[in-house]
Amino acid sequence: MTQAIIAPLKKEEPLLFEPLTWREFKAVEQLLDRPGYRLSFLDGILEIRRMPGEPHETVKARIGALVELYLLMAGYDFTPTGSMTLENEAVAVKREADKSYKLAPGRARPDLLIEVVFTSGGINKLEAYKRLKIPEVWFWEDGVLQVYHLRQDGDEVSYEKISRSEELQGIDLNLLVRCIGMANHVEAVKTFQQSLQR
Repeated sequence: MTQAIIAPLKKEEPLLFEPLTWREFKAVEQLLDRPGYRLSFLDGILEIRRMPGEPHETVKARIGALVELYLLMAGYDFTPTGSMTLENEAVAVKREADKSYKLAPGRARPDLLIEVVFTSGGINKLEAYKRLKIPEVWFWEDGVLQVYHLRQDGDEVSYEKISRSEELQGIDLNLLVRCIGMANHVEAVKTFQQSLQR
């Protein structure tokens, strides 16, 4: 039986302030540039979220280790871009994912973003990423991984929830989720690696 990596936590809600112009947001952002807080912006709404600490960072690091192992073994020429700031004044959005990856050289923005969710409420993250034109977004929450891929139909752009990654074709998401939930980090990485070597 696989033990859970973390115990369920009470979800904390972010602080929301509105309406703000982009210029007001940038001024507030400079004043609130402090470790342990993350600011996001969408459509005049400023979201201030406190980072939840060790459980969040443990899951984030585990997902990163497993995804990067897969990328290496699958032969991707990738660049991990961490929680880089993604912003665009023209579409009134600023956001930082927990993990992000460019999956080939010369990409202007990440191809894959990963969010580890330990809070509730706040701005619509998928809407923010849609405006930033991020091809694929993964959300890990309460032991469940949800995958969304960006689709364009004429002028209409939206995310579709999918059961298999299109950016990391061939990755076994069920195994990934099982390994994320294992109590021991080394055991999780070894289990995932052994599966990839078969």
